[in-house]
Amino acid sequence: MILFLGLIVVGLAAIVEIKFAPAVWLDLTLWTPLILGGAILMLRPLKGGLIALQYKHNLPHQRPTA
Repeated sequence: MILFLGLIVVGLAAIVEIKFAPAVWLDLTLWTPLILGGAILMLRPLKGGLIALQYKHNLPHQRPTA
C-alpha cells in the first residue's frame, strides 16, 4: 500500500515538474505534506490488516520484551 502512495506521488510530481517546472522550495512545500499525510492516513488500515492476518493464522500474541 505504501508503494501505491509512492507511485501516485511520483507520478503527480513528474506531471507537475514537466508542465510547470516549479522551484525546489515549492516542490518541497507541495509534496512533503502529501507524503506525510498519506502515510499517516494509511497507518490505521495497515495495522488493522496486520492484526487480521495474525488472527487468521492463529499467531500467538507476544508481549514486548523490556
